[in-house]
Parts: sequence; C-alpha cells; structure tokens
Amino acid sequence: MNVPFLDLARSHGPLHAELVAAFERVLREGAFILGSDVPALERELAAVLGVRATVGVSSGTDALLAALMALDVGPGDEVIVPTLTFFATAGAVVRLGATPRFVDVDPETLLMDVPQTLALIGPRTRAIIPVHLFGQCVALPAVPVPVIEDVAQAFGATFEDGVQAGARGLMGCFSFFPSKPLGGFGDGGLISTDDLALAETLRQVRAHGAKPKFHHPRIGGNFRLDTLQAALLRVKVPHVPAWNAERRRVAALYRERLAPVVASGEVRWPRAVPGTHVHHQLVVLAQRRDALMSTLGAQGIGVAIYYPEPLHVQPCFAAVPGLTPLPIAEAACREVLALPCYPGLTEAEVDAVTSAILRFYGA
Repeated sequence: MNVPFLDLARSHGPLHAELVAAFERVLREGAFILGSDVPALERELAAVLGVRATVGVSSGTDALLAALMALDVGPGDEVIVPTLTFFATAGAVVRLGATPRFVDVDPETLLMDVPQTLALIGPRTRAIIPVHLFGQCVALPAVPVPVIEDVAQAFGATFEDGVQAGARGLMGCFSFFPSKPLGGFGDGGLISTDDLALAETLRQVRAHGAKPKFHHPRIGGNFRLDTLQAALLRVKVPHVPAWNAERRRVAALYRERLAPVVASGEVRWPRAVPGTHVHHQLVVLAQRRDALMSTLGAQGIGVAIYYPEPLHVQPCFAAVPGLTPLPIAEAACREVLALPCYPGLTEAEVDAVTSAILRFYGA
C-alpha cells in the first residue's frame, strides 16, 4: 500500500465550497493587501490564543525577522537559539547582523536544552528563541531577556498549565506554510503578543517601517499578509482542534503498533512533555535510519528527515564566533525519521507503515 507522507487534500476536500466562497469574497472586495480579512483573522486568532493582539505577516520566517527588528536586534547582540530546528530560526538572527548562540537539545525530548540555555544568558543576550519542535512546547522559566516563541510547528499546542503556545513569551511567531497545523495556500505567518504598543511597532515594521504612509521612522520590510491567505485561513481556523485531535489519534496508533521495536531498543520515541502535543511531525529515533528509510520508500511509504544536519554545522554559520560541538543534536540527526501523520490518515495506512517497520527489524 502506498502511503503519502502528507496529503492535504484530505483536509481541504470537505472545505471546498467554503474556500471558494472566501476566494470570491476577496475577489469582489478587490483589497488584496491588508484587506478586511487580515484584521478579522488577527482578531479571531488573538481570541484563540488568548492574547491581546496578533499581527499577520508574510511568512513564519518574516515573523521571526520582524519580531527581532521590533526589538532593534542588530550587530553586537546575541540571540540564543536551539541547533535542532529549521534554518529560519537562526537565519533571521544573522540577517540582522546579530550572533546566534546555539544550544544543544535535551536527549529525551529533543527540545531546546533549558539548563544550557540559561547558562548562556549574558550581557549581550537580547532574546531567546525557544522552538516548540514537532508540535510540543518547551517551557522556559522566567528569564531577564525577551522570549520569542517559535511556534511554526505548534499551533494549538499548550503548556502544562493550558496556556497556548505563542502566548507565554513576549512574542510568538507562527508559520502558515501549507503543511503546518494551521496551513495556508502559500506562505503566511503571524506574530502574537500581549503588548499593544509592541503590536503597533510590528505593524509598522511589516510595512517598511512606515507610519504614516511614506514616512519611515524606522527600517522595516515588506512583511504584509495577503488578504487572500487570511480569508482562506479563516475558513480553516475552526477545524484546527479536530485536526490536531486526529494527529494525536494517529500518533497513539503508531505507539501501540511499534511497541515491539521500542521495547527492543531499535526505535525510540522522543519523550512527551506535559501539555498538549499537536504532532506536526511524528518523529522517531531509529537505528539504521537510512536503510529503514530506503526500505520504506521502496514500498511506497513516504517518510522524511527533520533535520539531517543541526544548524551549528551548516556552512553558512561557520564564521559564527564561539561554535562548539553539540553532540546530542548531532547524534539525533543521524537517527530522526518522521512518519506520515495527518488528518485523514487511516488505520490501514498506519498498519502498512508500522508493519513495514516491524518487518525491517525482524519483529
């Protein structure tokens, strides 16, 4: 049985008529940049997240960049980031001339190593960017510097006390890349905050730093969210809780079916932390990962590696001062493998994936 790694049509199909109606509404309105659906989406998502304001932007990457720009992060500043994450988390820091300070991950959870993070805080630290990797929250204690949550993979996840991901730090940065828990039909992103003055600064930053139009008190960028993306996202927002519950159902099936190879030590699950996990990626740590991936691919089963290399070894960061080996992440990158996990995935498809894994390990 062929099992695609991701099939967005299973979620979009039932919403076809609503999505077409939203498209036609934007077409009629004719305001394609920051039209009425953008502030409407911002209000709706602020209510969902439990924050005072959200600011729609052009991508998750631009959300990080705009958040750092709003804090005037630049040369001479340091920003603490995990090494096991998507490039944008550190790339945004370097684009502003600041220095990323990479930290390793917890060997059990693969989330940012909190003690190491706290130990790195120094006089040049301007921000910390904890990444809610794969869909669960990394909890930092109170720190004396701004915290910018990277929530790209964790819309709908919660901390142990029920606070939504993106509502704990000074800002939360979200991605609406199509594969995300709340995914658009192209690029898009959002910044959440409880600081209304900061939200106004972010709106200024997303429009070339202008306020009013053609008057630029600060440097910004073209980080505006398209009206069409906002309109289509508004259709999907009410369905996210059910979709996240579907991912948890699928994840539970995998855990049940893969118990024999977990017991043998050939496959390991990252430990879940207290709170709600949305399983944006369902990742295992697998012995002989590359051979397993090849075997699954030959059987038509889609899998992926998140991530093949940690950021601190990427060539573009070679000149970053203070780089050191980060062995936990380096080892994890040799074993991580993401399995199909999305709304609409059937039990028969999960059985096909897990049966192939069990056969590979002779279980």
